[in-house]
Amino acid sequence: MMKATTTMKKNAVKEAETSPSQLIDAKVAALGDWRGGTLARLRSLIKEADPEVVEEVKWRKPSNMFGVPVWEHAGIICTGETYKNAVKLTFAKGASLEDPSGLFNSSLEGNTRRAIDFHEGDEIDEKALEALIRAAVALNTSQKAPRSA
Repeated sequence: MMKATTTMKKNAVKEAETSPSQLIDAKVAALGDWRGGTLARLRSLIKEADPEVVEEVKWRKPSNMFGVPVWEHAGIICTGETYKNAVKLTFAKGASLEDPSGLFNSSLEGNTRRAIDFHEGDEIDEKALEALIRAAVALNTSQKAPRSA
């Protein structure tokens, strides 16, 4: 069973080598449980909040052949990591974002990043998450603006 799953994942990765979006599709399919569904829903909300978002996959290695999905717009907005008991959405500049709905519940001790851990059965506050994504994009684009003398 374990060998078949590994072979299945390797085949999915080979088939998905053409684009980051296809690799993320393969990761969602390979998870095959609530984590895949949660990651897919979060991905959809990110794209709805920012139609200009660019999907990337970073940090691929043998122990994580699908890598980590990354959503960018003038810099990294957030990453989507999957663990045994959680799907973690990490905002690269989360410490600089207002979070009036209190979505951030993980990685709170750092000076830069903030994360949201989603567990099986958690409700996603879609409006608050979309507002956070838009705020992250606004922060990225404001920092990339040319400076006038």
